[in-house]
Amino acid sequence: MLDENIENLSEESVEKNKKQEEVKNESPIKKTKPEKEETKAEDVKTESVEKNEVQEEVAETEDKTQVEAEKVEETKEVTEEPEKEIIEEVKEEVAEAEVKAEEVVSNKEESVEEEEETVVVKGEKSVEKKEDTVPKNEELEKEAESEEALEDSKEEEKKEKVKAKEDLPHTDYSKLSLEELAAEFETLLASFSVKDLRNHFEEIKSNFNKKYNNLVAEKKAEFVKEGGKEEDFIFVEPVKSKFFSLLKEFKRKRQLYYKQIEKEQQENLEMRLDLIDRLKNLIDNGNPSSMYKEFKELQNEWRNVGQIPRAKYNDVWQTYHHHVERFYDLLHLNKEFRDLDFKHNFEEKSKLVEKAEKLAESEDIDKAFRELQVLHRMWKEDIGPVAREHREEIWNRFSEATKKIHHKRHLYQKELESKLEENIQKKMDVIEKIKNIAVDEINSHKAWQDAIKQVEKFREEFFNVGKVPGSKSEAIWKHFKEATRNFNRAKNSFYKRIKSEQVENLTKKLHLVEQAESLKDSDDWDTVTDIFKKIQSDWKKIGHVPKKDSDKIWKRFKDACNHYFDRLHERQDDVDKEMIDVLNKKKELLNNLKEKVKEEVEVTLEEINESISEWRSAGRLPSKMSHIEAKFNKTLEAIYKKLNIDKDEASFLKFKNIVDSYLDQNDTRRLDGEQMFVRKKMDELTREIKQLENNVSFISNISEDNPLVKNVLNNIENYKKELAQWKKKMDYLRRLDY
Repeated sequence: MLDENIENLSEESVEKNKKQEEVKNESPIKKTKPEKEETKAEDVKTESVEKNEVQEEVAETEDKTQVEAEKVEETKEVTEEPEKEIIEEVKEEVAEAEVKAEEVVSNKEESVEEEEETVVVKGEKSVEKKEDTVPKNEELEKEAESEEALEDSKEEEKKEKVKAKEDLPHTDYSKLSLEELAAEFETLLASFSVKDLRNHFEEIKSNFNKKYNNLVAEKKAEFVKEGGKEEDFIFVEPVKSKFFSLLKEFKRKRQLYYKQIEKEQQENLEMRLDLIDRLKNLIDNGNPSSMYKEFKELQNEWRNVGQIPRAKYNDVWQTYHHHVERFYDLLHLNKEFRDLDFKHNFEEKSKLVEKAEKLAESEDIDKAFRELQVLHRMWKEDIGPVAREHREEIWNRFSEATKKIHHKRHLYQKELESKLEENIQKKMDVIEKIKNIAVDEINSHKAWQDAIKQVEKFREEFFNVGKVPGSKSEAIWKHFKEATRNFNRAKNSFYKRIKSEQVENLTKKLHLVEQAESLKDSDDWDTVTDIFKKIQSDWKKIGHVPKKDSDKIWKRFKDACNHYFDRLHERQDDVDKEMIDVLNKKKELLNNLKEKVKEEVEVTLEEINESISEWRSAGRLPSKMSHIEAKFNKTLEAIYKKLNIDKDEASFLKFKNIVDSYLDQNDTRRLDGEQMFVRKKMDELTREIKQLENNVSFISNISEDNPLVKNVLNNIENYKKELAQWKKKMDYLRRLDY
């Protein structure tokens, strides 16, 4: 049952409370016009004054205002955070801003959090003003320290966001091809929520567009260079369709995500409005024995409800706190409920103090600081005042633990700043290493690949160094980008030159391919084999071609060469078999001819000519077996001698046999060589004869019986006979049809 104190209230107090309820029960949510909202605000202020008058009639007044005000200066913790670095980092984070819808949602959430804190401060102040047992200056002291803690919390949350951004594993999308970018986007889209992909999405899209535009420009330049008109150029790469399908899917998922957020916020709004209605009903019709417990349950439910639409936030929050104030107005008129509330709050604040004292001993300073902010928020927003006799003691314990944590964090920050200063020099050293790479002296693909690996190692070293002070971060990053950009420019220049050379090499190799393909079915084995050997030698001397053409052109060349040499080897296998047969047959003929050299064996010139004919018809032997031909000709000389055939005639027969063998073999080169040799002999003899005859003309007065003259005349006669033999051979050669 309610305490009888409520019944004993003065009629004037009851009347004032009724007026308050009549005014406040009209929820601010129902007010839509700005003028009405302003009027309502004025009404709330007026009613707040009236409530204070009512409480002054019931409250116990003890004047400790001055004492508590002095304690504010002693216990207040002034926390100055190194905001500069955070601001710089947050600025960089905010710079990523193409997806406007996502920014709006993000900003809404941040605004709601800030407004929540503001309203909590106002609401709590309003409630505590009505608690006559809480000195004003003491509450201001706690309010100030809680405000500082909450500000620290906001800054720390920003830092955590920046830190999470830095620690997030990241791919260098600038190094991926169009196909790889599409594949990476597809993988991310299938594996992660769209809310986690904003930065990745923007970077992938930017790199894809840049690379695709460069490709289109390159293809367009090639098209125009080959004689095409610029307005007729059309180019579409399949990967573009795939990428923009993925882009469409990403936007669809993002739209669904935002719709889901709106739906959840609307559901949360309905839940909060329902809680307000339940709170109003509890105040008006609640059972006194369970009212306090039900109120605490309602508060817990309120805290567990998520975000609501921003447009409704202020009205809903003000309405809720208006009715919370009504409840406390009612509660504090009843000593039993007030004591129960003080006891509950003391137990809850004692738990917070114990947690804070444990955090003060923790070695994980960042974690302790973050958790301390949560405790301050709970102290300020979730838990009400405690009885006067416990108030100072419990606050001092909580404040002392807070000071310890802040002190440890201050020392940690100073140590961290020192390390950040050291990181400046470390990063500048890495940048200098990149600048010192002598790009002008790198003139091969292998050397460039080694240099690229080296720069990648330096990049990794640069990022592993860690953070630097925010004021230096942009300048160092600029130096780093400049060093890597200069390296990449030199690298790109080299590979553009290589690419141009490769295009020229492609033209040269295509010419060799076409030549090989045109000769691969030729039967002119001796000539074409030499040509193929030369083509293969020339191929090896030509450098690399573009990678996209390399395998294709090499396959064409290899197939043409293999086709020809496979045919050549097959023929040689057949020729080898024939050679064995020819060799065996000629050995047999040679042995038969050697038998005829013997004295007891009779032989005629007709038989010898028949043997020569069989020898020629037996076939051709390779040049490495020319000794067989030499034995045959030597045997013929012996037989001619045995038959007493004239020496000149025997020489001619021997010559005729050799020339005929060349003719059978269709060896035009040797036949031409024989003609040249015979002509040379004829020219030499003719000159010799003329010289001797000229000499004789100078000694015409000398007798022919003179030994010197006689010798000269004999030489002239012999040379003429020999010349006649060579002329006979030349006549025979000229009659041949080859």
